[in-house]
Amino acid sequence: MTGTLEGKRVAFLFTDGVEQVELTDPLKAVRNAGANTQLIALEQGEVQMFDHLDRGDTIETDRAVADADPSDYDGLVLPGGVANPDRLRTDEDAVSFVRGFFEQDKPAAVICHGAWTLIEADVVRGRTLTSWPSLKTDLQNAGATWVDEEVHVDNGLVTSRHPDDLPAFCAKLVEEFAEGRHEQRVEVRARSWSKRS
Repeated sequence: MTGTLEGKRVAFLFTDGVEQVELTDPLKAVRNAGANTQLIALEQGEVQMFDHLDRGDTIETDRAVADADPSDYDGLVLPGGVANPDRLRTDEDAVSFVRGFFEQDKPAAVICHGAWTLIEADVVRGRTLTSWPSLKTDLQNAGATWVDEEVHVDNGLVTSRHPDDLPAFCAKLVEEFAEGRHEQRVEVRARSWSKRS
């Protein structure tokens, strides 16, 4: 893979329902490239991964997202699965954490349904990206341009559609994370959040 991630620290944000291979393959790729990784979830502890609709393995996370700061990391990976990003996008701490990477011009890699969390963080307006096809309308309504590509890069944001794209996704995210900060030519707007019951 192009680039080295020695000395880089990469955050993986996910929760129960994460698509197992969309977590484990990028995790292996960034570790093989020399990065330190931290697994972050809604709560620290065990997370249930899935293989499509079937239960997969469990994985131990390192930290709760409420206790994590984007300033401590050089890049962010958001794996997919349907339930995983659907839960993340309703959590104020998770959405704020994601937004922080874009406010600090740090690279991010998002696959499959993971883009739902980007929409909630209001960081896709004016960008071009790909995703699981059913998110096309959601992304367009949020101000993004959607493309049907194996992997697409927009100012340090790496996106792919589904597990078949993982080889290209992993190679490109290592390359972009090695490059580091990218000037974001897109305004990231802060939202006011109300507590959800």
